[in-house]
Amino acid sequence: MLRFCWRVSLRASDLWKDRKGQDMIEYALLAAALVVIVAGYLPQDVMPMVSNVFSKISSALAKTPTGS
Repeated sequence: MLRFCWRVSLRASDLWKDRKGQDMIEYALLAAALVVIVAGYLPQDVMPMVSNVFSKISSALAKTPTGS
């Protein structure tokens, strides 16, 4: 499991450094599809907790100043 996490971490850092716009859009779409698939398998009583977490993240990001 640790090896898998390490590989995912390395791949994520490679994606972060990648400057190709098309690839980043494809990965964003893949991540969105993965979120939809995982959300379909979650029990209904878990969904309000997940929604609460995303609401907190969204409000925290809204408070952060953008660096232009």
